[in-house]
Order: sequence, then structure tokens, then C-alpha cells
Amino acid sequence: MEEDETLQAEAERAKVEPCATPGLGRQISVTEFLCHCCYDILVNPTTLNCGHSFCRHCLALWWVSSKKNECPECREKWEGFPKVNILLRDVIEKLFSDAIEQRKEDIQQNSDVAHSLATFQKYGNDQMPTVPNTGRINPRGGGFFSGVLTALSCVAVVLLGYHWSSREFEDDLLVHKPVAKWTAEEVILWLEQLGPWASHYKERFLLEKVNGRLLLTLTEEDFTKEPYSVENSNHRRAIMAELECVKTLGVKPPQNLWEYKAVNPGKSLFLLYALKSSPRLSMLYLYLFDYTEAFLPFIHTICPMQEDKYEDTVTKLLDLKDPSWRQWREFIVKYLFLPYQLIAEFAWDWLDVHYWTSRFVIVNAMLLSVLELFSFWRLWSRRELKTIPHRMWRHFWKVSTQGLFVAIFWPFIPQFVCNCLFYWALYFNPVINIDLVVTEIRRLETQVQ
Repeated sequence: MEEDETLQAEAERAKVEPCATPGLGRQISVTEFLCHCCYDILVNPTTLNCGHSFCRHCLALWWVSSKKNECPECREKWEGFPKVNILLRDVIEKLFSDAIEQRKEDIQQNSDVAHSLATFQKYGNDQMPTVPNTGRINPRGGGFFSGVLTALSCVAVVLLGYHWSSREFEDDLLVHKPVAKWTAEEVILWLEQLGPWASHYKERFLLEKVNGRLLLTLTEEDFTKEPYSVENSNHRRAIMAELECVKTLGVKPPQNLWEYKAVNPGKSLFLLYALKSSPRLSMLYLYLFDYTEAFLPFIHTICPMQEDKYEDTVTKLLDLKDPSWRQWREFIVKYLFLPYQLIAEFAWDWLDVHYWTSRFVIVNAMLLSVLELFSFWRLWSRRELKTIPHRMWRHFWKVSTQGLFVAIFWPFIPQFVCNCLFYWALYFNPVINIDLVVTEIRRLETQVQ
């Protein structure tokens, strides 16, 4: 009897005090490394912001059942995605290797635990990944790109303030000023915007001091004679076509982005944001509500006819006909699969008119294409392709609601705010999208690892 009690006492002592550490005055027991969820030894201990540690599978089970990002013990919310405490894990596995191995075998055989861990890890992959190089990333969420955006915002405010205070908007003035009041210099400005070829006739118009009143009286026959002598029939036809537009409107029709923004500030801002968030819907809007003024130039630029009769982008858009079947076929294929490529191709054809702005648009279109590709890859990897129709409908409803909201409150939006939003969307969005692409790449690397 006494021998049995002695053996039982030794067994209890071995269970509670299984390891002695050299140099320490006491022994380390399993009870010091218990999970406060399952009250067993910690496996893959995960430490939360509050300092409490739990088995990773226990935390996953708790999160799946409660759907709360809070500590199971103290209920303090944790931020980010909890990681395994590597130091604590290595210590436990070294001190209690046999117990850990047995626990891992039991966990692997439990299907509920495996499912919870997979769901928890999937949630973590959707969160912002932890970047190892903390020297370049602000722990509060900022970083290199946020610093760039702050600097660009300050510079933009200064430049826009100077630009508006100087009032040097010669291009914008022509789209508002009646043609009969144009000066000779403004007529030359109108002529130069027809294309590089128009510079050959600049001196002739200056010598004759052609102002707006005289310009309205000129005919095609006048341009064939001295002192104008426009011998090239294509040049003469382009000048007459633009002159007819001027006579019809009474002002200069918009021929570039800035003039279009001056005439249509609300529509330009709407199209800029729509092309970023929903290019397919914005092109459908152009087709339904702005066919002649915007959609025809757009489709003839990105899907041109086989024969080009004109020498530059502006002149070839002066006389547009309905697209051919070949143009429609090319457009529909790109519209469905590569909508941002359409935007990039359109900007590419306007490089001679908007050198830097076109490059910003092209880079932004490439970045948005990459982000859309990442989105489809994420859906495919999760086997969620069947949710695409639901997501498309939800996106359509969201864009339509926002558009209606803006349309209602647009008359009350100051012009200054409109200009700020326009330039922000045009020049600063590429920087934001670069940050998003880098984030997606890091997330992909995390999933691969």
C-alpha cells in the first residue's frame, strides 16, 4: 500500500514538474503554459494585443463561433491579424516535446479544428499583411506612399492656387468667349490647336490680322487664294469643318481635356471617377447619353478605320461617321475583357496634345488592370467565380446610387472643390494604385509562403 502511494506521488510530481532548468532555483511546470480556452498545453501559441496567449486552433474556433475580434479572456479587441508567438512556441516545444507532438496529432484528426483554422487563415490573408521591413513602414499605417501623397497634396494646393489666381486661361477663355470678339492672337491660338500642320499658316493669318469677325466671313474659296494659300485639301477641309463648328456654336468647341473640363466641369469629373471605378458602365453611359460628342470620338480613336485621311488626332475627329462592324467587334471584345486598355489606347493617341497627362492616364490604366486581375485571381483561388453576377449587380447598384447622389447635390458643390477632386483623381490616383498593387503582391507572396 505504501509503495503504491509512493509511486502515485512520484507520478504526480513528474506530471506537474517535468522539467528542471539548469541555473534556476525551481522547476518549470506545464501549468505555466496552459491555454485559457482548452486548459491544455499551448500549441502554436498566438499572443494578442492585450498580452494573453491561446492555442491558435482555440483562437480560430473562438473567432469562427463568435465572429468577434476580441480576446476570449478579457474581451479587449485585437487589431490586425494575430501571429504565432515564435519565441514562446519554440520554448514550449523544447521543454515539452512529447506532449506537443501528442496534442498536434489530436488536432490534425479533428475536422472541425482544421476547418476553423483554414477559415481563420483565409480571413488573415484578406487583411493587410505584416511588412518585415518596419524601417520603411509607419506602424500606424502610413509609409512611403502616404508621405508622397502628403507632399504632392501640398504642392498641388500651391500650384492650383497660383494657377487660378493668375487667370491665364487663354484656352478656357475661347470656349466661353463669343467668336466675334476674338482678337487676332486668339484666332492664331484657335488655329494652332487644329494640329501641328496649322503652324505653316500662322504667319499668313498674323499678317492679315484675322480677328474673329473676319474669320466668320472667310469661305473655302478664300483659303485657296492669296494671302492664305491653303493648298493642301485635307488642311483646308479641316479648317472649314472646325470653322463651321465655331459658327454653329458661336464659341470655340472644346478640343482638349482642359477645354472640355471648362465647358463641362461636372461631366468631366463624373467620367474621370467613373473610368476609374467602373469603366464599362461609364462607356455605356457615353453610348446612351453622349453618343455624338464623346462616344464617337472615343471609339474612332481606339478602334480607327483602316484608312486614315488626316494627319493628327484633332483633325481626324472633325468628321466622324457611325462605326463599322469591324470597329464594333474590336470595341466589344476589349470592352468586355480589357476596359482599361481602351482608356490607355485613347490616352496614347493624345500624347501630342497632353504629353504628361496622357502618361499619367496610361500608367493608371495599367495599374487598374493589374488590380482587376488580382481580384479575379482571388475569386478563382477561393472558388468564388459563381459570385461574380451578384458582385456585379451590387457594384452597379452602388455606382448608380452614388451617381444619383452626386447629381442631386452637384449644383451646390463649389467650383474650387470640383477642380481639386478633378486634379486629385487625374494625378494622385496613380500613386494610390501603386500602393495597392504593392499590397496585393505582398499578400500573394504571403499566401504562397
